[in-house]
Amino acid sequence: MTETVLITGSNRGIGLEFCTQLSAMGKHIIATCRHSSPELEALNVEVIEGVDTSDLESLNGLAKTLEGRSIDWLINNAGIANGISMDELDQSAVESSIKMFVVNGLGPLLTTQALLKNLGEGSKVGIITSRMGSVADNDSGGSYGYRMSKSAVNAAGKSLSIDLKPYGIAVGILHPGWVRTDMTSHNGLIDTDESVSGLIARLEELNLDNTGSFWHTNGDLLPW
Repeated sequence: MTETVLITGSNRGIGLEFCTQLSAMGKHIIATCRHSSPELEALNVEVIEGVDTSDLESLNGLAKTLEGRSIDWLINNAGIANGISMDELDQSAVESSIKMFVVNGLGPLLTTQALLKNLGEGSKVGIITSRMGSVADNDSGGSYGYRMSKSAVNAAGKSLSIDLKPYGIAVGILHPGWVRTDMTSHNGLIDTDESVSGLIARLEELNLDNTGSFWHTNGDLLPW
């Protein structure tokens, strides 16, 4: 039977590359996003637009659309980034940080909860986070809102791994590497194809014994 994979934030970058590689592997892709893109439409995958992972009404609508369908892999990829330094801690920085917390920190939790009825024994949940959410690994400071939002989703992912284990659902908390995408202004060390290839390998290895682990795309375990 063909496996079904739902990927949030699928219209560009890492999400788009997930759609490309996983569809080439023969999986059925449900690509969700706020707005589609020509690149996504060209893949001939199932696209559901208008999905905002930080909005409960939007997620409830998605759950209703997918009622009765099974999801083998749920990849929580949607996210936003905005570096905030000490010198930028003004009211706009507060608002930006709150938005990042809601999208990056709460979004994957809300999405997983909304689609829980679509998941079952053997399903896997991937959360695309960042090693910038690691407290122990922070040796450069700054990026306050972004770091805090990713620390929040790491905590959520760990709790999810415990809460979903009795249902036979494993959760992987995954750092994609420093990837050249629009979000990084195409700065970085690796391209999306290399990053996603590693992330898929981590998801394939994910099981109930290693659920809740924090991995680099290259397979290294990362500190909290």
